[in-house]
Amino acid sequence: MTERLQLMILDDEPIVGKRLVPALAKMGCDIESFENPESALKRIEEKEFHVVVTDIRMENIDGLKVLEKVLARSPRTKVIMITGYATMEIARQALAKGAFDFIAKPFKPGDLRKIVFKAAQALGFHLKYEAEAA
Repeated sequence: MTERLQLMILDDEPIVGKRLVPALAKMGCDIESFENPESALKRIEEKEFHVVVTDIRMENIDGLKVLEKVLARSPRTKVIMITGYATMEIARQALAKGAFDFIAKPFKPGDLRKIVFKAAQALGFHLKYEAEAA
C-alpha cells in the first residue's frame, strides 16, 4: 500500500500533541493534532482519517462522543482512547462503542506507537516501528 496512514490526535492538553506528533511521525504517517474537539470534529467531516487518537475527558465534547462521530462517518477508522482517569467502566464503554484500544495516562510515546502500529496493521498499512525507540 503506497498511501500514507492518516492519523489525528485530539487532546485538550497542548503538551500531549507536542510530545506525540514527533514520536508518531517517525513511523511514516501524516498527523494532524487538535486541542479543540469542535475543530477536530469539523476536520473529520472534511477528511477521512485511518486512525484517531482521542482523549476521553475534554470540555464540551468528550472522547466517547468523538468516537461515535468518527465511526458514524468512517466505520473502518481505528479509534484509540486515552485518558488520565482510567477506570474499567470507561474502558468497557469505549470498547463497547467500537474503540480499537484504550491507553491510560501517563504513558510513554512508545506505548502509543505500539497501539498505532497494531491499528495500522489491522488496516493493511505497514509502518516503521522500532520497539526500543522512546
